[in-house]
Amino acid sequence: MLMLGRGLDARDNQTRQVRESVSKVEKHFGELCQIFAAYVRKTARLRDKADLLVNEIHAYAATETPSLRNGLKNFANEFSKLQDYRHAEVERLEAKVVEPLKCYGTIIKLKREDLKATLSAKNREAKQLSQLEKTRQRNPSDRHIISQAESELQRASLDATRTSRYLEETIDNFEKQKIRDIKNIFSEFVTIEMLFHGKALEIYTAAYQTIQNIDENEDLEMFRSSLYQTEHQSRLDIVRANSESPLQRNASSKSCPGIVQQISRNPLKKEEEDEEYDNEDEYED
Repeated sequence: MLMLGRGLDARDNQTRQVRESVSKVEKHFGELCQIFAAYVRKTARLRDKADLLVNEIHAYAATETPSLRNGLKNFANEFSKLQDYRHAEVERLEAKVVEPLKCYGTIIKLKREDLKATLSAKNREAKQLSQLEKTRQRNPSDRHIISQAESELQRASLDATRTSRYLEETIDNFEKQKIRDIKNIFSEFVTIEMLFHGKALEIYTAAYQTIQNIDENEDLEMFRSSLYQTEHQSRLDIVRANSESPLQRNASSKSCPGIVQQISRNPLKKEEEDEEYDNEDEYED
């Protein structure tokens, strides 16, 4: 009985340690999964915002002078290429980091079922032990009943020992798998980030060079040329308008010939009247 009691205590300690280990993994792996998932979502949102930025750069570039336009378009193309790599980063993080952590939800559930089976077997063993003690106290001389109770206790003990060993093996495999998975998950995370940032450095270098290749003097010269051409054209329009004004006045004069003729005819008429008056004076003489 003393050895059996020690066995129960040992299994209690084992069960408690297993429960604590499973609960620890459930808590922290759940937190890691949520945080990594949020990290991936934010990376995806950053990719989407970058796509909007690419579109706006293209729209602005279309309105600018050639050198600046080409520089901005090349920059936007490089930046768009980076978003393709960011999209690949998001997909890889989802598959290699988040999903393996999600799987631990199912793994933890199975380990808890194993733990529950072990606890049930241990409780049956403890119950049979308690029942045997009560039988011995109530019927100390009834060997048949005591022998039956001892047989029940032996079967419960064997079942508890079997489930305990199974739990010990499965929790050992669980710990090995947990350590291996943690190493793989974080190694994949670092590898994925290194690949992306390596490509990002390469692309940002090319994008920087496209901006530096913009010829400021060429664009400024074209801007000034366009500005002066516009100003010169405006002055030509003003001169042309002023040169057409006398013509317009002549056209206005031609539009009133009666008045001009009347003004030009009045002196002649006056001379004719004077001649008629002189002739009348001669006839009178």
